[in-house]
Amino acid sequence: MSLRFRLIGLVCGALVLSLVLGGVTAWLNASRSVRTEMRSALFVGRQTIQSAIERLRQAPDPSRHLDELVASFQGSRHLRVRLIGEAQAVATPVVENPPFGVVPDWFVRAVGVVPATDRVPIIVNGRDYGTIALETDPHNEILEVWNEFTDSLVTPGVLSSLTILLIYLFVGRALRPLEALAEALDQVGDGRYRTRMRGRLAPELARLRDSFNGMAARLAVADAENRSLNEQLLTLQEEERSELARDLHDEVSPFLFAVNIDAASASRLLKEGRTAEAREHVESIADSVRPLQRQVRTMLGRLHPIGFDEFGLREAIENMIAFWRRRRPEICYRLAVSAGCQGLDGLTGRTVCRIVQEALSNAVRHADASLITVSIERRGEGVSVDITDDGRGIGEASRPGYGLIGIGERVRAIGGRLTVSSKPGGGCTVAAVLPCKSPREAAALVPAVER
Repeated sequence: MSLRFRLIGLVCGALVLSLVLGGVTAWLNASRSVRTEMRSALFVGRQTIQSAIERLRQAPDPSRHLDELVASFQGSRHLRVRLIGEAQAVATPVVENPPFGVVPDWFVRAVGVVPATDRVPIIVNGRDYGTIALETDPHNEILEVWNEFTDSLVTPGVLSSLTILLIYLFVGRALRPLEALAEALDQVGDGRYRTRMRGRLAPELARLRDSFNGMAARLAVADAENRSLNEQLLTLQEEERSELARDLHDEVSPFLFAVNIDAASASRLLKEGRTAEAREHVESIADSVRPLQRQVRTMLGRLHPIGFDEFGLREAIENMIAFWRRRRPEICYRLAVSAGCQGLDGLTGRTVCRIVQEALSNAVRHADASLITVSIERRGEGVSVDITDDGRGIGEASRPGYGLIGIGERVRAIGGRLTVSSKPGGGCTVAAVLPCKSPREAAALVPAVER
């Protein structure tokens, strides 16, 4: 059910409840009022007759005035008077015309007032002239109560109708911006982040509109950044593939070609029985395989941190430092890994390795540094990684390369943050803070995933 009809239903329920309570109160008052009025009419009628009997004692012929006494009640609203005796006379009450139609039987039964009868004997100067019977007729009084009841319903009914109409129109107008907001949200959900809400609104809805527009603007910026990052990552992947292809072509392919030639020559010489010469070709194959293994190991190290899965984080980073120490021994390398970092889960540990690998490579190749410090420390629920060099730093005109951009995207993907700070001539620091789980927490997650 829509909000509009819920509000209308709520108002109607409140009105019906108030009418029910008002009806119960009116019923109690009406029943009490009619009974009181009937008792008063009966009491006044009896007093009137008794006063008339006192006056008849002075009359020479009281019987002549009895008809006049009964006739004096003609037109009464609540009493039916009848003379019973030698003479007969009847005075009936006036039946009033109801403006709202005949009183329904259920209302008469609800009031629950039945006619009451009283008899007054006419004895004047010791002579019995008969009896005057007084009978109450609550019809006119019930009619009056019914008229008041219906009058009290007309005004609330009209007001209720107007209220419901106004609620229907006002709520429909007030909800129109929400319908526009729902449509705008659908558009944003479809990726149209340039959608904006316009127009003047109530203060409450204006805040909602401004919040939506701000959200859409931030989503548009994030979408643009994601597109840019995806393009950069694709470019980075292509560069990495090109570099691997170049290494395979320049480093691996010649050795494989040489192995193929030596193997063919050794096979031919063995068939000819020239074993000594074939042994030389076999040794040449072994000489070609050794640098080939080193080159493949180097390429695997670029693709996957060597030693992490086998020995842990410290061993993997020491392998990286050893790789660069053999090539740049003039640089001093310092490594500090806290004890709490050995139990990092695979994803966090590999991300740490990638950060160190990229920052270390940049410092060695571009910074012209004499000291490179790698610090990995467990801090509460996270791990901090800092790679600092004392090189020439990054110039203001320079921009981060694809390697740092890819590392930043990797860090943000696991909920961490990466910062690069540098001063020209003052060195560079690559710092990252990553969330991490204890080994027990990481192990507890495995069954949950499998289920």
